[in-house]
Amino acid sequence: MKQPHFVVVIAHSVHGRLRRVHLSHTVLYTVLALAAVGCFTVVGFVTSYARMVWKVTNYNSLRDEVSSLQRRYQDLQRSTEQTKEQLATLQILASEVSMAYGIKERMDGPRSLVGEGKLMPTFQESIEQYDLLRSTRLFNPGTRRINQMWQQNVVPSIWPTNGRLLSSFGSRSDPFTGGSAFHAGVDISCPTGTPIKVAADGIVRSAQWGGAYGKLIVISHGGGLETYYAHLSGFEVIPGQEVRRGQVIARSGSTGRSTSPHLHYEVRQGGAPVNPYKYLAKSLVLKTSVQKDLPF
Repeated sequence: MKQPHFVVVIAHSVHGRLRRVHLSHTVLYTVLALAAVGCFTVVGFVTSYARMVWKVTNYNSLRDEVSSLQRRYQDLQRSTEQTKEQLATLQILASEVSMAYGIKERMDGPRSLVGEGKLMPTFQESIEQYDLLRSTRLFNPGTRRINQMWQQNVVPSIWPTNGRLLSSFGSRSDPFTGGSAFHAGVDISCPTGTPIKVAADGIVRSAQWGGAYGKLIVISHGGGLETYYAHLSGFEVIPGQEVRRGQVIARSGSTGRSTSPHLHYEVRQGGAPVNPYKYLAKSLVLKTSVQKDLPF
């Protein structure tokens, strides 16, 4: 008696010949079992390989993140050490100048600046000492000219960067909402990465993220006079650092609430924004820029 089997008919597409292949149940089930085992093997291999690739990718990502955190930690350590050194230098300098010109008692009474007190002053103490040294009149004929130069250099008198004025001080149309808005400074066009110079001698009050200002640097020039430099791409100074007119303090960018790379520049007196034009006009750069670039 013949066993049950399957018949597979194969037809030639050209000659029309037919060929019958007889397959027993045992052979067919064996082929199907081997095919199933092969499929499971392939799926397992692919799954294992994908898992290995994911683990390697995750490991590389974690390694890069650890390296980045180590670099940031080292940068913070260097910045902290620089800040401590600069504040100590400023304290010693203030003490020497005050004793040399007889203004020590006016600053802190009969006690010495570096006597029993701490060597490292707070940032606010540095600003107060800076204001006092700037406002004190030195009547010694040999130092009168130096004092006059000091007084001139703390007033913003140069353009922080060369460029075209994009937006003026005062009322304007908001570039985001289209409504009327008050513009507290001026916008100067410049490509990303352009060096930004401080407009006068002073001390860095802050160098950090400023909300809509993006990366922002605020320089205190004494007597309540400050300048703001906004939408920066990077900092070249740290808080508490003493800077000189014309020194590069940052690089331009388009951070914060900005539509394109430029520098937002403000001058504030007692915390209130004032028109920067009169300070920009002190620069020789304005004399050549007015004829070409100013919108007024």
